[in-house]
Amino acid sequence: MAHTLKGKKKLLTRVRRIKGQTEALEKALENETGCSAILQQISAIRGAVNGLMVEVLNGHITDHLGNENTTIEQKKEDIEQITEILQSYLR
Repeated sequence: MAHTLKGKKKLLTRVRRIKGQTEALEKALENETGCSAILQQISAIRGAVNGLMVEVLNGHITDHLGNENTTIEQKKEDIEQITEILQSYLR
């Protein structure tokens, strides 16, 4: 997972931002904030999670599938793993 180590600070910043957004959503629900504000917050969280997913996925693909030292067998395994993860994520 060298790609997550290289970008660790950036990824943690994204995760902490998502955490703050989810805490804000929780407070909004507790305070009975209006539906449109709740929906907007959920949309912002989803966008942030999607951005995080793209960042990690891009690093994974680049480091694993783009690496010339990776064997064909390992690349096939990585493709299967990525496919399963994406199928699960997009459900």
